[in-house]
Amino acid sequence: MNSPVTPTAPTTKRTVATNDSIGYRFKNLVLGPPLHTDRLEHETLGKPTALAVFASDNLSSSAYATEEILRVLVPYVGLAAFTLVTPITIALLVVLGFLILSYRQTIKAYPSAGGAYIVTRDNFGLLPAQVAGVALLTDYVLTVAVSVAAGSDALASAIAPIAPYKHWIALGFVVLIAYGNLRGTKESGKLFAAPTYFFIGNMLVLLLVGAYRMAFTSLSKAPTSGVDKMLELGNHHGNGLLMGATVFIVLKAFGSGGAAVTGVEAISNGVPAFRPPAWKNARSTLVVMGSLLGVMFLGLSMLAARIHTMPFEGGVPSVISQVGKYVYGQSALGHVLFYLLQAGTMLILVLAANTSFADFPRLASFHAGDNFMPRQFMIRGHRLVFSNGIIFLAIAAMATLLATGGEVSRLIPLYAIGVFTSFTLSQSGMAKHHLRRRESGWRSGLVINGIGALLSLLVLAIVATVKFTEGAWIIVVLVPIMVFGLVRLNNAYETEELELKKDAKKAAEARTRPHHAVVVLVDTLDAATARAMQYARTLTPDELRAVHFDLDPWTSRLLVEAWEKLGFTRFPLDIVECPDRHISRAAHSLVEHLVATGETELTILIPRREYIKVWHRLLHDHSSNAIAAELASIPHCNVTVVPYHLGTATASRPAVDAHVSGNGHNGRLVRMGPAADVDASDLPAERTPIAELVPRQRITVAGRVRAIRVQPWGGNPSLECSLSDDTGGITLVFTGRRQVPGIQIGTIMSVSGVAGEHHGVRAILNPAYTLLRTPNEPSDPAHH
Repeated sequence: MNSPVTPTAPTTKRTVATNDSIGYRFKNLVLGPPLHTDRLEHETLGKPTALAVFASDNLSSSAYATEEILRVLVPYVGLAAFTLVTPITIALLVVLGFLILSYRQTIKAYPSAGGAYIVTRDNFGLLPAQVAGVALLTDYVLTVAVSVAAGSDALASAIAPIAPYKHWIALGFVVLIAYGNLRGTKESGKLFAAPTYFFIGNMLVLLLVGAYRMAFTSLSKAPTSGVDKMLELGNHHGNGLLMGATVFIVLKAFGSGGAAVTGVEAISNGVPAFRPPAWKNARSTLVVMGSLLGVMFLGLSMLAARIHTMPFEGGVPSVISQVGKYVYGQSALGHVLFYLLQAGTMLILVLAANTSFADFPRLASFHAGDNFMPRQFMIRGHRLVFSNGIIFLAIAAMATLLATGGEVSRLIPLYAIGVFTSFTLSQSGMAKHHLRRRESGWRSGLVINGIGALLSLLVLAIVATVKFTEGAWIIVVLVPIMVFGLVRLNNAYETEELELKKDAKKAAEARTRPHHAVVVLVDTLDAATARAMQYARTLTPDELRAVHFDLDPWTSRLLVEAWEKLGFTRFPLDIVECPDRHISRAAHSLVEHLVATGETELTILIPRREYIKVWHRLLHDHSSNAIAAELASIPHCNVTVVPYHLGTATASRPAVDAHVSGNGHNGRLVRMGPAADVDASDLPAERTPIAELVPRQRITVAGRVRAIRVQPWGGNPSLECSLSDDTGGITLVFTGRRQVPGIQIGTIMSVSGVAGEHHGVRAILNPAYTLLRTPNEPSDPAHH
């Protein structure tokens, strides 16, 4: 087996210069330096920060849920709406209480991440899980849209002149939150924690002052007539149990207020982001979140009912801002407290979108891991977050805002369907989980999750019925379409994997052809061609040749003359006729001829110039891509593009051998240079720097495993790995073993043995070793 040349490890640390692209340098400047994968375990959150990250969506709904209830009731029952708003709020809090209890069960049963998708997949299978997942994904998009739209309303309620621009302000909020999350989970937590607690503090002050004034002083009522832009006020006060409202209207108001319980599932989706013990911290945070929401939602509804605050068309001024004005009064201190309340409301509403940015990328990665979404959603980006999911969510939310004009009242009907669909499937899945597992306490868990599932289904039916004509039909239609699309994508991935596995088995069992020929396709004799020829010689084939397709006799003659002058006579050049100037067809014909005997494995090398500047690329053809595509389907023909990068420092350097001959063995493992990411404080004091070891003497060295050779099962069993400290690297060889538990990329270990040579490189054979730290187990050292 051929392998890269092993460079001599330097004896001192040095900075390696890299040719980073402008885009990468800009990313470093905007987002900060990339985080090492080892930092993933340190990106977890404590309970106070996690509450800010995952609960902002749930807590922020208290700022507009009361208003949405009144928006339905006031036009039908007038002032009687203020009698109904508190009972409807209490009914919603009963639903909230059961959901909190239900999700505590979910977190305990699924500590690795217990969102609706995972629970439904585990208990009902992949297809129902897609319904739950799609419902949640659409909910997260709408959460962002609703939150920033309501936040811009709060800002416009405090600063009236900016009301015409609140839609564009909402779009700017989306960009800001996406940027904060692209900087990393811990960074976004720090960024958004203070505003969340600022809002909580303001709401508690509002409720305390309001309760005091209700109990001990007068609390004036808002005017109910003569107000422009107000919703049409009912002309009666109502009577009877429902104060004159029909059951349909009350259920409609209940469905609108259902937005208050959204975001409950966010913590169960984000359990892995909590510090250990993650599931216990997540459960306690969930209870704190539910308690805070219950107090704020009920308190605001009671104050709104006492003051008679009216919902306005367009959402400005908001109900919460009116409550703030009447509770705080017109004094200087009252004005200060009012503006602090509006600032806190705006911040929490805007930052409620952060819950979606924390959970949507993680949920999308689960879908992608099951082959139901593009696999790009599984990739952790520059700062160890799922960057593609964050960017996609931001774009989808901005498109939703543009489509709805950023009006909260138009978004709410879309919002609740996905929420309660996922609630219903999640709690039903947990009920089935208890019946299947029958773990300790399963009966009480079954009761809790069963009631949670029934309540969620009831609310879902109410919302889907009463809000259907107001826009809920869009989600009802969209979810099945999206599920169909994800299933088709899954079929494509599954078919692709099946084909690859089948072909891999066929190729592994196929007879090896005894003759290896290498052909370099030559257009002109330049540095790119010379690089490909140099690489071809390192492959040590049985037959080596260069081929030029004759498109222009004059050009071909010049090439032959240049070939002879540069001394390439041992590297034959074939000039092949191409009368129709169709190079791909000519190449196909040539390859068919060369492999026709059934004894030849053919490698085609295509030199290609790579250009830095886009306009340079436009000035040159891309015939190499067409040739590679044409030859890809021919059995026993392997096409390799050999790039030559123009306009970089590497282009001015002589080409270096990329491979060396096997020389009768499997080559040698790449021995990495010094490891800059190994802190000397992590290594034992009594050790020899790798750069200073003396051959044939017993030594102890320590460092990080940076490369491992995986041997095929048919070969002699051995494990080779490259160990590096901050001075250099050495190869460790464990004979007779294909793997050693704990030794993997990133393991920090100490080894003792006699330094020698193995296939021409410094190595220690069968050393004694101690694992100091493994990537997945940062616990006590394991001695062997």
